[in-house]
Amino acid sequence: MTQLTLSKAINAGLRRALEVDEKVVLMGEDIGKLGGVFRVTDGLQADFGPNRVIDAPLAESGMLGTAIGLAYRGYRPVVEIQFDGFIFPAFNQIITQISKMHARTRGAVKLPITIRVPFGGGIGSVEHHSESPEAYFAHTPGLRVVSCSNSQDAYTMIQQAIASDDPVLFFEPKRRYWSKGEVDQLAETEQPSMERAQVVNSGTDVTLVTYGPLVMTAKDAALAAADDGVSVEVIDLRSLSPIDFDTVAASVRKTGRLVITHEAQQFLGLGAEIAASITERCFDYLEAAPARVTGFDVPYPAAKLEEHYLPNLDRMLDAVDRVLGRRNSLSDWSHAS
Repeated sequence: MTQLTLSKAINAGLRRALEVDEKVVLMGEDIGKLGGVFRVTDGLQADFGPNRVIDAPLAESGMLGTAIGLAYRGYRPVVEIQFDGFIFPAFNQIITQISKMHARTRGAVKLPITIRVPFGGGIGSVEHHSESPEAYFAHTPGLRVVSCSNSQDAYTMIQQAIASDDPVLFFEPKRRYWSKGEVDQLAETEQPSMERAQVVNSGTDVTLVTYGPLVMTAKDAALAAADDGVSVEVIDLRSLSPIDFDTVAASVRKTGRLVITHEAQQFLGLGAEIAASITERCFDYLEAAPARVTGFDVPYPAAKLEEHYLPNLDRMLDAVDRVLGRRNSLSDWSHAS
C-alpha cells in the first residue's frame, strides 16, 4: 500500500496505462512541460516523450476531433479538459460524433477515447472553473460517465476507462485532488469494475447516494447522524452512466428512505433520475418521498458565495431529517408561514 493524493493516484494510473499499451497517448492544454494546471500529468512527458504526452493548443474541439482520428487508427487517446466549463467548445464532437460512431457503423468502429474532466467547486475559482456538467453527458447514449472519489478508485478507474472500447467521460473532483488515501498498485485485477457502485458506510435507517467530491462530505454526515442515533448508509455511485441501480435499490429496500446529493443544479439533474428510477423499483418499500440535496438552479456563483451554494453536511442532515419525518427546514418554513 502507498499513500497517494488523488491527483498523484491518477498520475500513477496514467503512467501505468502508458507503460502497458504503446497506443495510449495523452493530449491536453499544458499537460506536458507544465504537467497540467493541477500537476496531474507531472513528469509524464519527460518519461514518455512529446509524441505520447502532447501539449495541445487552446482548442477543445480540435483536441476531440484529433482524438477521433487517432481512435480510428487504433490509438487510445486520453484528452484532458483543463476545467469543467471548457468542455463546451467540444460538445459537438462529443455528442454528435464520439457518442454515435459505434451505433452509426453498426459496431464496426469503436472510439476508445477517455476524456478527463476536473469538475465541481470548492477551490475559490472564477466563472467556468467550478461547474458540474455531468448530466449533459449521462443523458447521451453511447457515452460512459464515471467519477472517482478516492485515491484507489482514481488509480484503478482511470486505467479501466482507458482500457474500455467505449468512450468514457472521467470526472475528477478537483477539490479532492489533494486528499490522501491508500493505493494498492499490485491488486489492480481485484478492484471492482468502474460500473459498480460501492457502499462506503453501512447503515439501516437512510440511504444517502452521491459521487465524486461529495462522498467525503456524505461520510462525515453519516458520522454526525450516528451521534444522533440515526444509521445512514452511504453509496458512492462511481458510475453515472450506466448507474448501478441494483446496489442502490438493495440499500433502499433495507432502509426505506433515500437522499441523493450532488453539486450540480437540481432541475433535471442526476438526482431526479435516481429518485424516479428508485421509486419505480422500490415504491412498496419507501417510507417517504426521496429527497435531493443539490446546487441551486442558478449559474455557479462568485467564489465568495460558493460555500452557500455547495451542498454541505448540515443540508444533508436536514434532508435525512426530512425523510425520517423529523423537524427540518421545510417543515419549519411551512409552520412559520
